[in-house]
Amino acid sequence: QVQLVESGGGLVQAGGSLRLSCAASGIIFSLRRMGWYRQAPGKQRELVATITSDGSTIYADSVKGRFTISRDNAKYMTYLQMNSLKPEDTAVYYCNTKLALRDYWGQGTQVTVSS
Repeated sequence: QVQLVESGGGLVQAGGSLRLSCAASGIIFSLRRMGWYRQAPGKQRELVATITSDGSTIYADSVKGRFTISRDNAKYMTYLQMNSLKPEDTAVYYCNTKLALRDYWGQGTQVTVSS
């Protein structure tokens, strides 16, 4: 079965950096578009960034120039490098992929940015 496991969240001061990782299993990883989403308290889950099988990327306007999504197909890993973090980046971050029109999510990792 498809499994996504996130790691790398934590508490960081504004202006700091974190790197999130997502380990995937149960899929042909190299063929799948992978994404990072986030959900802040009281808000809807929103797209942060996606990366296609050929490495094309899309970013939310709020993170452009600060966050970088990448992948390692050999290791079945997706990463989100987050720099210049702001308090408004505080959220639970989820890894995502789609298979047969169904969304799959990890358990999420908490990112908290203090001012």
